[in-house]
Amino acid sequence: MSEKLRLDAAVFAAGLAESREKAKAAVMAGLVFVNGQREDKPGTQVRDTDKIEVRGQQLRYVSRGGLKLEKAMEVFPITLDGCVCMDVGASTGGFTDCMLQNGASKVYAIDVGYGQLAWKLRTDERVVNLERTNIRHVTRELVPEEIDFCSIDVSFISLTLVLPVVHQLLREGGRLVCLIKPQFEAGKENVGKKGVVRDTAIHAAVIEKITRFLTENGFTLMGVDFSPVKGPEGNIEFLACAQKGSGESVQVDAAALAALAHTELG
Repeated sequence: MSEKLRLDAAVFAAGLAESREKAKAAVMAGLVFVNGQREDKPGTQVRDTDKIEVRGQQLRYVSRGGLKLEKAMEVFPITLDGCVCMDVGASTGGFTDCMLQNGASKVYAIDVGYGQLAWKLRTDERVVNLERTNIRHVTRELVPEEIDFCSIDVSFISLTLVLPVVHQLLREGGRLVCLIKPQFEAGKENVGKKGVVRDTAIHAAVIEKITRFLTENGFTLMGVDFSPVKGPEGNIEFLACAQKGSGESVQVDAAALAALAHTELG
């Protein structure tokens, strides 16, 4: 009987990706086919007799997170040359990788987890790896430099609990991009099976909730768009860009944006 293996491990073992992290990212991006059928779950069990292919362009980053920040940088737009940055909820480091590839001089990579950051980032002298660290407990002692730019990609917690801490660490005029995840903002009664929110009205309400919080708590809203890739369970997510300081915030039609996201992403 042929041996079974996780799909991401099989992709890496076959030499179809340069690291296990990139193999996982390729699977989740829908680039991996098993016996001619697309498989997008890294934990799918495959046999050594299965035909595994990677079609399309490989990811530039260690995870799909890099694609989210890449879109934000293009849309809002954002330049990171020489910037001191912070990646809140760094995980594997897709956002950190994107920052470095776009000229960041240093990145503080913060995550409550341990051992998740990709090896190439752990060994990069520009990265300060603050694992086992809850952003809510981060002080100026831990991050002594004023931050020029911050990304936020957190789970199982509302952005309303994270943004005030980030505000303290950003320099005046510093920018942030936060990933708005409806499943962690909408309330349990509005979340469906497997933690997925499908109602466009709820998506719109969540966008309004976070953009209002930003403008009421020391930020100027620069824009909102939908994330180019869904979350692991299929959740549509949104990217908000804001700047520390008072200014004229852009007006966002949350209902129209939510509807567009559903049309584009399904």
